[in-house]
Amino acid sequence: MPEKAKVAALLSGTGTTMSSLLYASKIPDCPYELVLVASNVPDAPGLKIAAAEGIATFALDHRGMQREEHEAAMDAALRDSGADYLALCGYMRILTAGFVEGWAGRMVNTHPSLLPKYKGLDTHGRAIAAGDSHGGCSVHVVTAELDGGPLLGQVPVAILPDDNAETLARRVLLAEYQLYPRMLADYVSRPYRAEWLVEKVRELALALPEVEDRESHGSPGWRTGGKSGKYFAHFADRHHGSDHIALLVKTDGPDEMAALIERDPDTYFRPAYYGASGWVGLILNRPGVDWNHIAQWLERSWRSVAPRRLTSLMDNADQF
Repeated sequence: MPEKAKVAALLSGTGTTMSSLLYASKIPDCPYELVLVASNVPDAPGLKIAAAEGIATFALDHRGMQREEHEAAMDAALRDSGADYLALCGYMRILTAGFVEGWAGRMVNTHPSLLPKYKGLDTHGRAIAAGDSHGGCSVHVVTAELDGGPLLGQVPVAILPDDNAETLARRVLLAEYQLYPRMLADYVSRPYRAEWLVEKVRELALALPEVEDRESHGSPGWRTGGKSGKYFAHFADRHHGSDHIALLVKTDGPDEMAALIERDPDTYFRPAYYGASGWVGLILNRPGVDWNHIAQWLERSWRSVAPRRLTSLMDNADQF
C-alpha cells in the first residue's frame, strides 16, 4: 500500500467538517492522514477536537496583520508540517491568488451548492427561492476563481416543500460529511491509479506532432503517424509480475539504461522484454513524480523515431 498522503486542514470555527475528514482518516484503508489543523482563530473549537485526537495544531490571529503577512506565516506552518495537500474546512478568510498558486492542484474545498450554481453565500436560500428541486454540496479543487475550480464530486439533496434555508442546510451538511472524505481520498490516491496515470501520459504524448494512440500487445502505446510510424512509448500496468505502473521509453541503448537504473533505482527500472533493446521504465506509481521530467523523456523518445521533417519543425519552433 502506498504511503499515506499528508493533509493539513484550515478552519475558523467548530471543526465539524474537519472532523469528518479526521475520523475517515482513521479507517485503516484511508489513503490520507491529517498532519496539521491550522486556524486564524486561536480559540476555534475545531483546534480542541484536533488536539484531543493527537493532531498537531497551529493558530495565528489575523487581526492586526496584513493579509500577505498572515498568509506567509500560515503557509510556513503548513509546509513545516510536511503536508502534501490542503483541505479547507470552513476557513473564513479569502485567500490571495499568490497563496492559491503556491498550493495549485493540491488544495480542495467543499461548497454547499451544486456548483456552478450559487457560488458564494446564502446558497440554500437562493436554491429555494429559485424553485429548485434539489440543493446539495460540491467538492472542488481550489483556484483563484471563487468556488470555480474543477469539480471532484457532488451530492444532490432534495428540497422538501416546507424547507427553509436552515432546515435544508442541516441535511446538506450530512451529505457534505459523506462526500468530502470520499472525494479527498479519491483525489490524493490518483497518482497511484493506472487509469489516471495513463491519461496523464496520453495527454503529454498526444501533444507531440503527428502522434497516434495505438495499443501494443493489449496495452496503451504511442507511435509516430502513418504506415511507417514507429512506437516511442508504452504504458505498462504491473506487467509480468512487476509492482510498477510505468512509462517505457527509448534510451541510447542498454548501457545508458543500466546507468540510469544504477543512479536512480527509485525512478528507473529494467522492463521485461523491452529492456533487452534499451528501453527503460519510468516508475509512475510513486510519490512526487515530476511530470515535466516525464514530458522530456517522451519528447526525447519521440525524437529518436520521428521523421526528420517533424524534428526539424520542432527545432525551429523552439527557437521562438
